[in-house]
Amino acid sequence: MHRDPPTPILRPEEELSRLGASERIRYRLVGANCRYHANDNIAEFIREGEMEELKAEVAAKMQEVLRALVIDTDSDHNTNETAKRVAKMFLTEVFRGRYVPMPSVTEFPNVSRLNELMIVGPITVRSACSHHLCPIMGKVWIGILPNEHSNLIGLSKYARICEWIMTRPQIQEEAVMMLANELQERVKPDGLAIVMEADHFCMHWRGVKDDESMMTNSVMRGAFLKDANLRREFLSLLSKKT
Repeated sequence: MHRDPPTPILRPEEELSRLGASERIRYRLVGANCRYHANDNIAEFIREGEMEELKAEVAAKMQEVLRALVIDTDSDHNTNETAKRVAKMFLTEVFRGRYVPMPSVTEFPNVSRLNELMIVGPITVRSACSHHLCPIMGKVWIGILPNEHSNLIGLSKYARICEWIMTRPQIQEEAVMMLANELQERVKPDGLAIVMEADHFCMHWRGVKDDESMMTNSVMRGAFLKDANLRREFLSLLSKKT
């Protein structure tokens, strides 16, 4: 028997205002049927003033974590303000890409009809493993093969887009795919190639504690996927830049 999906219950603004900021934001996300995984951007659903509320809420929860770890933050001067520091770090620095809109990126038409390989990098990137919230520190190289219809963007804008994508909890494989999707949509090149090489502190700091391991992965699209010579040219130029 077919049943229509349940109609979402709409709460009045007065009732919503009594909820914590995280609950209000989550309510909007669920109401819009929008995913909010660790590596998703949710800036569209955050209203003015709610980031400060979120900071206070995260700090209060972090204080409970420290208490559960049996750390006397009242008499320990080193950890007295740790909960507030961690909340600020998560929301405005290391996970910033979740909570702020896409940075402004000016695009220019390809008036000169450039169609030669262009490489940007290495761009230093910092992210966090969504499994353990440990740092991921690495570099990204981007190869672009534009066409006459491509939109050109300034070199610094590649770094800004990388930072926006990478400052979220995630796994490296998905981060590179998200970056490729964003650049493909904006630049519309004939070919796009991305290589990321990074240290994962969930390998260095815990677990096997292997200081030598690094992860390298790539995404090849369009001409880079079809043309082996172009792919070789890109990878050979990368080897000279490391």
